[in-house]
Amino acid sequence: RFLNSNKNSHLGEEVVIKKFLRYVKIKNNISVDIAASDGTTQSNTLFLYKQDWAGLALEYDSGRFAILANHYKRFPKVNLMRVKALPNNVVSILDANLIPKDFAFFNLDIDSYDYFVLDQVLSKYRPQLVCTEINEKIPTPIEFSVKYSPDHFWHGDHFYGQSISQLYKLCLKYNYKIVELYYNNAFIMPNETKGTKSLTPEKAYESGYLNKSDRKEKFPYNSDMEELIGLSKPQAIKFLKSKFEKYNGHYYCR
Repeated sequence: RFLNSNKNSHLGEEVVIKKFLRYVKIKNNISVDIAASDGTTQSNTLFLYKQDWAGLALEYDSGRFAILANHYKRFPKVNLMRVKALPNNVVSILDANLIPKDFAFFNLDIDSYDYFVLDQVLSKYRPQLVCTEINEKIPTPIEFSVKYSPDHFWHGDHFYGQSISQLYKLCLKYNYKIVELYYNNAFIMPNETKGTKSLTPEKAYESGYLNKSDRKEKFPYNSDMEELIGLSKPQAIKFLKSKFEKYNGHYYCR
């Protein structure tokens, strides 16, 4: 059903995707990729499209989209859109592309207000497997999210996305479960999916990032955030407020 080996994803996420798709009673081989970049570099969906999956790939950057469009000429079943996914347009985009409510795989990585885009998608759709980036440097139980602003974009620093504890709020809201954290990508599935265990945010964070023996090697740019891990809750909040001082008013942190 899937390629035996593929190295397009960043850290080998396709292995995790294959593992959990085996628990899905796939009614439609459809994948949605929001922030697909050039479609090949660090792609979590390319290996599916190579297996004749259909789907939708969104990318806002004009240069990356041009490369994406050129690469994906060989995938006529994949619709492409150069558009910025926002909480107030994402459902309309999926509707316009006739994405079924229970599509198989959803990949989300917009480096900003991911929480609010995912909230809107889950309000109407029920993807059977979701891979969404989290801000891995922010430990449990801190609930952190960048606030939605249509003009926001990532500046290449530590200020982006959501913490895994913030993502867990959406899981509770829409009856999803965390099944794995793989470094900085969280995998969630509907509660009714049989054969998969539900992880607490704490357990997922410990096994999927904190206790990974190679995480400092893979994420050397997180060294100035390591102090967070040993701080008390009030100290951690104070640390983040100081670190994100220039973004005051543009994020939630509890």
